[in-house]
Amino acid sequence: MLAIGLMSGTSLDGIDAALVKINGYGTETAVQLMEMVTLPIDEELKERIKTACDPVESNVPLICQLNTELGYQFLKACQILCQKAGIEEKSIDFVASHGQTIWHSPDSDPAKNSTLQIGEPSIIAYGLQTKVVADFRVMDMAAGGQGAPLVPYTDYLLYQSDSKNRLLQNIGGIGNVTVLPKSGSLNELYAFDTGPGNMVIDELMVQLFGQPYDAFGETARAGAIIPTLQKELRTHFYLSQQPPKSTGRELFGKHFVQQLLTKYPEAAPEDLVRTLTDFTAFSIADSYQRFIFPQLGTNDLEVILSGGGAHNHLLIELIQGYLPESVAVGTQDDIGGSNDAKEAVAFAILGNETLHSRVNNAPAATGAAQGVILGKIIPNPWEAKM
Repeated sequence: MLAIGLMSGTSLDGIDAALVKINGYGTETAVQLMEMVTLPIDEELKERIKTACDPVESNVPLICQLNTELGYQFLKACQILCQKAGIEEKSIDFVASHGQTIWHSPDSDPAKNSTLQIGEPSIIAYGLQTKVVADFRVMDMAAGGQGAPLVPYTDYLLYQSDSKNRLLQNIGGIGNVTVLPKSGSLNELYAFDTGPGNMVIDELMVQLFGQPYDAFGETARAGAIIPTLQKELRTHFYLSQQPPKSTGRELFGKHFVQQLLTKYPEAAPEDLVRTLTDFTAFSIADSYQRFIFPQLGTNDLEVILSGGGAHNHLLIELIQGYLPESVAVGTQDDIGGSNDAKEAVAFAILGNETLHSRVNNAPAATGAAQGVILGKIIPNPWEAKM
């Protein structure tokens, strides 16, 4: 089957659309990345999405309008992808769309355990004339899970190794890691959000430099660590919170950065970016030291980086510096994947599992009471029988 996976993360750097050829399902899944595009999110739309994510500034009409507007943006990404790949839109068997997270609030109280992704999938289904699988997180939460992370299931299908323990670390807006013990089963993997990824760095770059991100970490490289801020950040409660756990803009978004800027008004901009880049690197390594190395050790272990953060050279250097020398650090490209397309491909695989009525969450990662089928299926409206 030909499928498109769509992903727009908390970093808001663009809509990733991956065209894949999928055969089989479950452990027999074979997937080939055919083409990929990223549709940038313009600054005006990005700011409106951030406003929608802000519990103080947000409003219902804005969220409602963005749901439709982002639906058309996701459709546009699919159309650009098909054009680039030289295929007819009607040849797509299905689209799997993560949507755009507006709020993610895991809670032990089932009535408060909630999440919201927008980007109306019906618009994609109608415009592309195909079925769409969307809204993946809510079924896991209905089963008592945190609704995140969801990519570990596909990590297991594609990258489990019989010779090495693998830590698949994605660095998007938020950092998240999938732990794949060598020769382990699906029930033995675990995963969690390590803390901030690019989100705090990007927000600093926007507010202090008018730039969307720190290209290759060069701004941070020009700065120096602010010791008092570094010490303060390392006491953040999220670092010591036991997995399974997940986080997002609610903890590490615009308000988090504004509080730091208010508290350190005299700090040099480059020093702030350097210190927050260090915080992301430290939070990743610290989570390994607390929750992974005690079980797996550090021998026969490799860390595989993906996401936008894998392009930040300084960030990678800092992560390596915080890890034991015995731990190998590489990127998704090194093991036959794609740094930038990983999550979009993952949702295409999750959609394929849904269409085959397969369990596609990982309860060990999300904390769900049981395995469930994720997602809602929007049928192809052009196949309606009268």
